[in-house]
Amino acid sequence: MRCPFCGHIDTQVKDSRPAEEHVSIRRRRFCPACGGRFTTYERVQLRDLVVIKTNGRREDFDRDKLERSIRIALQKRPIEPERVDQMISGIVRRLESLGETDIPSKQIGEIVMETLARIDTVAYVRFASVYKNFQAADDFDKFVSELRPETAPAEK
Repeated sequence: MRCPFCGHIDTQVKDSRPAEEHVSIRRRRFCPACGGRFTTYERVQLRDLVVIKTNGRREDFDRDKLERSIRIALQKRPIEPERVDQMISGIVRRLESLGETDIPSKQIGEIVMETLARIDTVAYVRFASVYKNFQAADDFDKFVSELRPETAPAEK
């Protein structure tokens, strides 16, 4: 593993332990060249996924990009970081288990929205506002009204 501080190629693992409910391994590393210490995470990757964008462009699946968008939606929400990590790992495993290497971005967005809807409604609406490209307050109003259960008329 290359040192992020000096670029030295031969770094040493000082400590390894399971992380994210034994889904990944956290490694503390040391660089003998500059003395820098840093952490890496190792995860199982079943297959290389390719995202097919709505315009037809193809790009490699980027777990970090998925994580950033989910963390933005969950910003300042009362969700534990470990739960977020588990959710992201679950989404990635679900994508890998689809049996396809080419996955439309729309399908990824739907899976993320479905997962966020179960965890936090506010984050779900935040993510949906970007994913569905809301342009005005009316878009929010319409979307949120679809979330509300139908209420029966009040009895007198």
